[in-house]
Amino acid sequence: MIAPPPTLAVADFGALNWTVLVGYLLAILAMGVYFSRREKSTDDFFLAGRRIPWWAAGLSIVGTGLSAITFMGFPAKAYAGNWVHFTGNMVPILIVPVVVLFYLPFYRRLNVTTAYEYLEKRFNVAARLVGGLLYVCFQFLRMAVILYLPALALHTVAGLDICACILAMGVLCTVYTVLGGVEAVIWTDVLQVVVLMGAAIVCLGIISGQVDGGLVAVIDKGMAAGKFKAANFTWDPKTGALWLFIVGRFFGDFMPNTADQGVIQRYLTVPDLKSARRAAWVGGLSVIPVSLLFFSLGTALWAFYQSRPELIPEGLRNDQILPLFMVQQMPAGVAGLAIAGLFAAAMSSVDSSMNSVSAVVTTDVYRRFSVRASERSCLMLARWVTGLTGLLGTAAALVMASYADQFKSTWDLFLYILFWMGSPLAGMFVLGIFTRRANGPGACIGAAAGAAGILAVRQYTALHGMLYPLVGLGGCVVVGYLASVILPVSGRRDLSGLTIHTPDKQD
Repeated sequence: MIAPPPTLAVADFGALNWTVLVGYLLAILAMGVYFSRREKSTDDFFLAGRRIPWWAAGLSIVGTGLSAITFMGFPAKAYAGNWVHFTGNMVPILIVPVVVLFYLPFYRRLNVTTAYEYLEKRFNVAARLVGGLLYVCFQFLRMAVILYLPALALHTVAGLDICACILAMGVLCTVYTVLGGVEAVIWTDVLQVVVLMGAAIVCLGIISGQVDGGLVAVIDKGMAAGKFKAANFTWDPKTGALWLFIVGRFFGDFMPNTADQGVIQRYLTVPDLKSARRAAWVGGLSVIPVSLLFFSLGTALWAFYQSRPELIPEGLRNDQILPLFMVQQMPAGVAGLAIAGLFAAAMSSVDSSMNSVSAVVTTDVYRRFSVRASERSCLMLARWVTGLTGLLGTAAALVMASYADQFKSTWDLFLYILFWMGSPLAGMFVLGIFTRRANGPGACIGAAAGAAGILAVRQYTALHGMLYPLVGLGGCVVVGYLASVILPVSGRRDLSGLTIHTPDKQD
C-alpha cells in the first residue's frame, strides 16, 4: 500500500475557519432532516413527487456536474497549461438541443423512474440490466474520485489525516441523502452551487487584489506567456488538437446528458415536459460561466505564484494549488467559506450518485423482479441501498487515497472512467431511439464491443484519450446494429412511441 501524499500545510486553519466549515456542513444535514418528513413513497424518494420547479432542477444538474473535479481540476489545468480544455467545455452545449428534441419526450411520455426502463421497453430486460450495471459501476468509481479530491485538499491545508476526512465527508453525505431522498439532494445542490460559485468568485477577487496591477495585469501576463491559448490547430490525433476536443467532448458528453440516471432523474422531478426542457437548458448553458470562472481562477493562480515561487512547497501537485492559496492568503473565515465550497462541490455530486444508484437497484432490479413488492418494502430498500452506496463509495475513495501517487491527473482518470463505461451506455440509447432495426441482443453485444474497443485502443495505440468516446459510442452503435441484423429476434415488437421513426399512435 502506498502512503498518502505528504501534508503541505503552511498555516493553522484556525477556529473561525472551522466554525464556518462545520456550520455549513450542519446546515446541509439539517436540510436532509427537514425533507425526510416528506418522503412517504418511492415516488417521493426518487422523483420528489414531481413537484420540483424547473430552475431548481436545472441548478441541481449544474451542481451534479460541479464536482471537486471542477473546483480543483479546471484551475489546475489552466495553472499548469492553457485554455485548450476550455474550448472543449463549450462543446456540450451542442448536445442540449438533441436532448430536448429527441430524448426528453421519450422519458416523459413513458412515465419512467429510471432511464433504463426505456431500454427494456425498447429492447429487452437484459439490455435494461446491462445499462443499469454499467451506470452503477461508473458511479462507484466516480464517487471515489470526487470524495478523494476534497479530502486531499483538507489534508493539504490543515494536515488532517486524509482517510479521516474521506470518512467524515462520506458519512455526512450519506446521512442527509438517506433521510431526504432526491428532494434533499436537489435543494442542497441549489445551496451548494451558490456556495461553490461564491467561493470561486471570492478566490478570484482576492488573487486579483494581490497581483500588482490587478486583473488587467493577470490578463497581460497570461497573454504574454500563452496561457490563454484555447486551441491547437493541428490534425495530429496524438495531441490536444481543436478538432480532437470538439469530437471527443461531443461524444463524451452524450452519456452525462442522455443516459446518466442522476441527470435524467432531474428531468423527471419537474411537473411537465416544458419544465424539463427548461431545466436542460439551465444545465447546458451553465458550462459557459462555470468554465470562464474556473479557468480564469487557474490563470490568476499562475500569475500570483509566478511572482512568489517561494510560497510553493516542494512536491506540490497541480490539483493542490487552489487549496494551498486558500490557506496561505485568504482571511480567517473566508478560507472556511472557500473550503466549504470545495466540500459543496463534492457533496453536490456524490449525493446524486447515491440516490440515482438506489433508484436503479430498487426500480430496475428489485421492483422489476418482485412484482408483488409493497411500496413500504421498496422505500425501505431504497434507503438501505442509498446508505450502502455511500459506504461503498467512501471505501472506494479510501482505496484511491492509498494509491494516489499512481495517478498523474485525477481529471484525466475521471475522463477515462467516464468514456470507458459511459460511451457504450450512451450508444445503447442511440441504437434504441434512432434506429428501428436494432434489437436487445445486438444492443448488449454492441455495449461490450464499445467498452472492449476503448480498452484495446488504450493498450495498443497512441490515440489521444479524447477520441475514446468516439470509439466506445461508435463501436457500440456499429457493432450493435450489425449484430442485430445478423441475430434477428423472433416476433415483432411494437415500437410505437419508442423510436423517432415510430411515433406514439396516440400522438
